Amino acid sequence: MSTIYQHFRPDEREFVDAVLEWKQIVEDQYRAKRTDFLDPRQQHIVESIIGNNDEVLLSFHPENSERKRAVLHPPYLKPEEEDFGIRLFEIQYPSKFVTIEHRQVLGTLMSLGLKREKFGDILTGDDSIQLMLAEEISDYVGMELTQIGKAKVTLKDIPIHEVMETQEEWQEKVTTVSSLRLDVVLAAIYNDSRQKTQTLIKSGHVKVNWKSVEHPSFEVEVSDVLSARGYGRSRLLSIEGRTKRDKWRISVGILK
Repeated sequence: MSTIYQHFRPDEREFVDAVLEWKQIVEDQYRAKRTDFLDPRQQHIVESIIGNNDEVLLSFHPENSERKRAVLHPPYLKPEEEDFGIRLFEIQYPSKFVTIEHRQVLGTLMSLGLKREKFGDILTGDDSIQLMLAEEISDYVGMELTQIGKAKVTLKDIPIHEVMETQEEWQEKVTTVSSLRLDVVLAAIYNDSRQKTQTLIKSGHVKVNWKSVEHPSFEVEVSDVLSARGYGRSRLLSIEGRTKRDKWRISVGILK
């Protein structure tokens, strides 16, 4: 059991322990265990730990969203949509007169005292915004979320199948780096100086797998998702090997 930690970063140990505990609950009590909303890195960790297990199966929902809830369950049980405890809302506001941005919605929800894992994707379209909430907090949010920025808002409960499709386009780029340090990789992805990316990182404006990282020497791994304020999001797709000049050749995806 102790060797399981070597597959993950030290700061992920607490989450790994939680997954092992969920697995144990399903095995010992032969009942389903529902999680909060998990980001893609957490989903990957859960999948890695549960693996091809005959006693504990794993289901995620909603299918095409970034953040999903998981249900760990015994083989006899097949989770229904309601078992995931997700409600979808449309944020209604006077869109002709005001604009509401993703970060404003996120900031307002956090200011209500909500933990990030209690709500899922915030989807923005031309004139509409949708929000996924854990059902256990949705009544509270419905009462408390009355204003975002200067705009008065109300929440309209809508069926989950009416969820907006996100039109994400990733552009692939192959580049070389002297090391897999976060500052070096970011500088290569965005054709910028290391000095600039170091400042960005130390200022707390860079996240790796949805967690803030403030150390430029942080080592990036395959499948890591990087986001830097003002630059957008990118992902390390693969490490292709060493060049003749002993640099790493890497393939990255950049969100357009």
